[in-house]
Amino acid sequence: MKETKIKKIVLAALFAAMTCVATMVIQIPSPISGYVNMGDCFVLLSGWLLGPLYGVFSAALGSMFADIFSGYSIYAPGTFVIKGLVALTAVLIYTFLCRIFSKRKIIAAVISGVIAECIVVVGYYFYDAVVLEYGFKTPIANIPGNLAQAVIGIISSSILLIIIEKYKILQKYYK
Repeated sequence: MKETKIKKIVLAALFAAMTCVATMVIQIPSPISGYVNMGDCFVLLSGWLLGPLYGVFSAALGSMFADIFSGYSIYAPGTFVIKGLVALTAVLIYTFLCRIFSKRKIIAAVISGVIAECIVVVGYYFYDAVVLEYGFKTPIANIPGNLAQAVIGIISSSILLIIIEKYKILQKYYK
């Protein structure tokens, strides 16, 4: 039991690091501030593969550290909450939908990813508007970038999920 918990913690740390790196490697600046990146791929995978506890903290910490290391510390608190909620939403909906689509888990992944990524778009809009006090008009400029990031995250994470499950890549860490 203790060995399994240690493996999950190590795997969560690995996913946090991959989330951070994927967020930092490709950064396309958004119109008012922030950037579009590949981190949401690993945010969703963290939730789906690690579950609600480890997945949420892995996604939240990895994304937050990417903001800090990239010079966007002002976004770090919001990112921690937003990406944590994305991973939590993704895993809860995915788990529920897997019961319905037991033979077609990709459908569960895509649907849960779409719903979870709505949190990114809405969350950063309100973070910019309310917390950073940009007003409610200016943050509209970042919505297309956040939507593009969401679509890229959903597609890439769904493809990786298929590969990970088909080849049972992580199975030795859970049994």
